[in-house]
Amino acid sequence: MRKNILGFLLLCLFILYSRTIVFAGELAWENIGKEILEVNTVLVDRLNPEYICMGNRRGVHRSKDEGKSWNSDTHLNKRINFLLQDNQGAVYAATVSGLFITLDQGTNWKGIFRGRNSEENNCLTLAILQPDIIYLGTTSGLFISKDRGKTWHKQNGELGSLSVFSLVPDAKNRLVYAVGANKVFKIQDGLDYYQEIFTKGLKSTNPSEEENSEELPSNPRINYVAVDPNTPSRVYLATDSGVYLSQDEGLTWNLISDFGMLSKEVKSIFLSRYSDLYAVTKSGIFLYQKERWRELSLRLPVSDIRFLAFDNQDNLYAATDKGLFRTREINLSSNLKENPPHFKNEPTIQELHQAAIRYAQVVDPRRIENLRSQARVKAILPELNLDYDRTVTSYSNTTTTRFEVGPSDWGVSLKWSLSDLIWSEQQRLIDSQVRLMVELRNDILDEVNKIYFERRRVKIELANLSYQDERKLWEKKIKLEELTASLDALTGGYFSQHIKD
Repeated sequence: MRKNILGFLLLCLFILYSRTIVFAGELAWENIGKEILEVNTVLVDRLNPEYICMGNRRGVHRSKDEGKSWNSDTHLNKRINFLLQDNQGAVYAATVSGLFITLDQGTNWKGIFRGRNSEENNCLTLAILQPDIIYLGTTSGLFISKDRGKTWHKQNGELGSLSVFSLVPDAKNRLVYAVGANKVFKIQDGLDYYQEIFTKGLKSTNPSEEENSEELPSNPRINYVAVDPNTPSRVYLATDSGVYLSQDEGLTWNLISDFGMLSKEVKSIFLSRYSDLYAVTKSGIFLYQKERWRELSLRLPVSDIRFLAFDNQDNLYAATDKGLFRTREINLSSNLKENPPHFKNEPTIQELHQAAIRYAQVVDPRRIENLRSQARVKAILPELNLDYDRTVTSYSNTTTTRFEVGPSDWGVSLKWSLSDLIWSEQQRLIDSQVRLMVELRNDILDEVNKIYFERRRVKIELANLSYQDERKLWEKKIKLEELTASLDALTGGYFSQHIKD
């Protein structure tokens, strides 16, 4: 009974802690798409984040001022399925009516592929392996061009007939991964050789699932493929049963943990330049950190997320049914090997959490365990009672009354309360104290999170301000000092001391 109660309390503490992580991870999303809805894809210029393209069923929409204003391309008023920019700055648009290219940021578009029928015309995705080699996935097969779109060749065999809806290149190893008809293919040496992968070696990295490996899906629906930009041998698959990882270019696969996800049906996956893994499900956007998924879309007021993109400042963009959204939250992942340049010498949020908890002296496991041990000892020790009694006897006749004292009686009694061995009032008081300490801890961490990331936003804004705007510079500097002082107040000066050291 006692173990069950303790287990229940630990579960409650874990839930409180998990809620702290989720609430601390909430991001503020900004709708920058104006009144443009049903956005299918988005592209941010890799060198100039002020230039943004997004596509929906009515064509391509362009912004040259970070989404403050938008222009629609009247010459390309078709459904846009996918947008891609090559290393030379050219932008490609895969549409329901062929593939188009612009060399002047959308001022002029030129058609470079058109199929023989509507199925071949419906271009779903593309990948560029080298400057002149383009892979194009359509609803009726895979096409390749080795001269930047001047001529095209349709792949023979199975890849030339199925619907290819996801392509990703591995330029280092001259590979392209393709997904279609619930199969994954690895294409080598152009289109001269390809092989089907993801058919064997399926395992789980979740210990609870490993024990029941026979229950793992043998043929889950495959929705997307992605390659680690820093370690190309690491390939990820988004499936209806979770995310699979191969660390050997598709020879063997592991099903990674789905802890923290509300749904195992993963529609698509994306990797940042730091190799951070993002997943899109019906429930929202999730970031994979330390073998658990952290939701980033709690404040994103949409029902269908269709595509993710990043700019060179690590801002995250989401193409959704309600338009285009952006969050300016920086350093989303705790997996970064080092902080971005603006924060190189500053402590991480995890280090600041530990400093704040130490300074506030809350939720010390040793103190709680000592209190519980003392309560257990008290329940084992008996209650001691010491009694003393002396008898007085009187004798009377008609003339006299005589009193006699004695004998004297001593008594010692020991009393145990067996119910205290299971649950005692002291245990209840300890649990009440623990709950108060956890609530205090959550409040402290929430305050640290808000100030920490607000300070980072201010520092980014300060770095991007012109030195000619002296008034705004001083306002941002004062705000930065105020937020620094607040962090020092919560950590006993740890933040400033860390920077100084």
